[in-house]
Amino acid sequence: MAKSKFSEYLIRMKCSECKRVNYYTRKNKKKVERKLEYKKHCKWCRKHTVHKEGKK
Repeated sequence: MAKSKFSEYLIRMKCSECKRVNYYTRKNKKKVERKLEYKKHCKWCRKHTVHKEGKK
């Protein structure tokens, strides 16, 4: 199987309150070792909450 030339991976962003996956983003695993955390709007909670990197 051919090796991918990209070092970025698609990851899921889960709401910390309702645990739903609302966003997808890319992450360069060679440069960023910590888990991503963003404050974004959740359409189910209807407010801004912390979204954390979820499992695959």
